[in-house]
Amino acid sequence: MDNPRTVESASTEMIGRSTVRESSLLADIKSLIKVGIINSNLITTFAGFWLALYYTGSSFIDHWVTFLLTMFGTAFVIAGGCIINNWYDRDIDPIMSRTVNRPTVTGTMSLSLIKALGIGASVIGFVILMFTTVQAALFGAFGWFVYVVLYTMWSKRRYTINTVIGSFSGAVPPLIGWAAIDPGLQLEAVILFLIMFIWQTPHFLALAMKKKDEYEAAGIPMLPVVHGFEMTKRQMVIYVACLLPLPIYLASLGSIFLITAFVLSFGWLVLGIAGFFMKDDYKWATWMFLYSLNYLTIIFFMMVIVTLPFPF
Repeated sequence: MDNPRTVESASTEMIGRSTVRESSLLADIKSLIKVGIINSNLITTFAGFWLALYYTGSSFIDHWVTFLLTMFGTAFVIAGGCIINNWYDRDIDPIMSRTVNRPTVTGTMSLSLIKALGIGASVIGFVILMFTTVQAALFGAFGWFVYVVLYTMWSKRRYTINTVIGSFSGAVPPLIGWAAIDPGLQLEAVILFLIMFIWQTPHFLALAMKKKDEYEAAGIPMLPVVHGFEMTKRQMVIYVACLLPLPIYLASLGSIFLITAFVLSFGWLVLGIAGFFMKDDYKWATWMFLYSLNYLTIIFFMMVIVTLPFPF
C-alpha cells in the first residue's frame, strides 16, 4: 500500500507542475499576441466608435452589440497579425532582449501551431468585423495586410522607412471603430487616422534609439542604426511638430479638448527640441517614449470625456 504522505506529495507536485504549465502557456500567449499593442489599439478603436456615435447623433445603448463585435473583431485581427509577426521574426528575436522570451524562441510552442493560431485569429477577427459593416472589415484587412506583408515581410529588414510603412497599420483602428457606425466616414475620422499615423513615428523611433544596439545586431535598418541619433532626432521633431495643427479640425469637441491637445503637442515638441541640447541621448529617448504613451492615452481619453453626455 502506498504511503499516504508519498501519494499526497506526488499529488501536490503534479498540481504544481500543472499550474506552472498553465502559467507558462498564458505567458506565451500574451507574448505572442502582444497585449500592450492590442490594448493601445483598442483605446483608439473605442475613440473612433464613440466619436462616430457623437457626430451621427446615435446612442451607445442602441449599438452595444455592434460595439462588442467591433472591439472583439479588432482585437482578434491585431492578435492574429502580431502572432504571424512573431512567427516570421523567429530568426532575429533571439538577438533582442525584449523578444528573447517569446515561445518562437524558447520552443515552448511549435512553430506550426503558432502559425495556425495567427491565421485562425486573423480569420476570426475579419469574420466578426463583417457583422458590423463591410467597410470596418476592409479597414481591418488593410491594417493587417500592411502590418504582416508590407511591414513584417517586406520593409522591416530592408528600409529605414519601415517605421512609416508600419504606421499605416497602427493608424487604422480608429477608422475601424468609426466605420462600424458610419461607413461613410467624416473629416473627423480622417483626423483621427492622421493623429495616429504621425504619432507612431516619433514613438517608435524613440524605442529604436533605446534599442539601437539590438536592432543593429539583428540587422534591422532602423533610422538610428543607419543614420545615427542626430538625424533621428530631427525626424522625430518634425513629426511631433506636424501634430500641432491637427486638433484644430476637431474644434467641435470644444475648447477644453483643444487646449489639452495643444498643450500636450507643444510640450512634446519642447521635449523633442531639448534633445539637441541633452548629452544623454538614451535618457532623452526614454523620456520621449514615455511622453508619447501618455500623449496617446490622454488625448484619446479626452475625446471621450468631452463628449460623454451626448451619446446616452
